[in-house]
Amino acid sequence: MILYRLRCANGHEFDSWFKDSKTYERQEKKSLIGCAVCGTDKVERALMAPRIGKKGKDATLPVAVEASGAETPAAPSPEQQQQMAALARHMPKELREALLAVRAEVEKNCEHVGDKFADEARKIHYGESDKRGIYGETSDEEAEALAEEGIEFGRLPWIPRGN
Repeated sequence: MILYRLRCANGHEFDSWFKDSKTYERQEKKSLIGCAVCGTDKVERALMAPRIGKKGKDATLPVAVEASGAETPAAPSPEQQQQMAALARHMPKELREALLAVRAEVEKNCEHVGDKFADEARKIHYGESDKRGIYGETSDEEAEALAEEGIEFGRLPWIPRGN
């Protein structure tokens, strides 16, 4: 699954999940994607998926899911935990539960590569490393560079457990 930030011709932005980038492209070509606000079918991908947090490294984790592997993830900083806990308290219960379920699946099926996410995503993309699902942290600048290189990934709010 991949999460895209979309923008319609009227400037409305919204998020949508797709099986993969080819699924998005097929649906876009057939004008099957409608704006969640106004309904127009003139929709295109925005530059990046949504993120929550401050500039630089934060509690938003880019995720590239391609195969499986597992490792115990590093804990976010206390500042990141507080920030995400505050965000989670203001979310609808269903959204919070869905994000926690996504987190559990990512942790179960992907390898945590920490702050080496951008480097490892490049190695996988260019065939220098085994193809597998990974997740970790990266800066806004690195995430933008990955997107410009055509490396597919998503950014997810990393909701703390127990909130």
